[in-house]
Amino acid sequence: MDNQYLKKLLSDLHNNNISVNEAFSELRDLPFKDLGFAKVDHHRALRKGYPEVIFCQNKTPEQVIAIIKNQIEHNETVFGTRADKTVIVEVQKNYPEIKIDHIARCFWLKSGAWKLRKTRGEIVICTAGTADSAVASECKRTIEILGHKTVLLSDIGVSGIHRIFAHREKLDKASVIIAIAGMEGALPSVIAGYVSCPVIGVPTSVGYGSHLNGLVSLFAMLNSCASGLTVVNIDNGFGAACAAVSINEIKNA
Repeated sequence: MDNQYLKKLLSDLHNNNISVNEAFSELRDLPFKDLGFAKVDHHRALRKGYPEVIFCQNKTPEQVIAIIKNQIEHNETVFGTRADKTVIVEVQKNYPEIKIDHIARCFWLKSGAWKLRKTRGEIVICTAGTADSAVASECKRTIEILGHKTVLLSDIGVSGIHRIFAHREKLDKASVIIAIAGMEGALPSVIAGYVSCPVIGVPTSVGYGSHLNGLVSLFAMLNSCASGLTVVNIDNGFGAACAAVSINEIKNA
């Protein structure tokens, strides 16, 4: 349930298009549905503007399918992240209409109420290298399903710094920039020192042995001399996307 659905329900009740019992029937399962292994939050869209997202890692395919079923029954947009091949196969088998991005390890099904949001502008995602594509794809799919416009600039890391400035106009016009990098994690610092909009750094677990599975790039971003750079956890494309959407959102009065 989202704000639009709730307003329509109350309007129908006010105009006597539905009965009190019918309205009560729509609302009685709120704010969450207890499935035993999970409590599906049906009030999240009212609080946050987007429905609960299914984090599939360490969930069985049967658990994921049960959550999807419950969300569809409540006319909610379905979005799953960190889905492995076993989960994706079962999701496709049970819901052939669901869209899949194998690189992002995400799946989604938009509800009838889904629409583009009113935003400040476009969110730009930049990756230092092609090896960061999985995190970038998760980030991009999350932003899109939350109703915001985004563009992905791939493989523009500091080893060929001229590649960054080839996208100068796009970076200057961005409302928020997400900079994704492994190795030494330098890209967010360079971009944050160049643009005036908010920049969110995403360290990735890409690099050689002394890279320490992303800790080096994480610490580099946290210690950046580019003031105002915000940093999320290692490989957390989803978290960066949610932060960018919050910044980019224009709240309705």
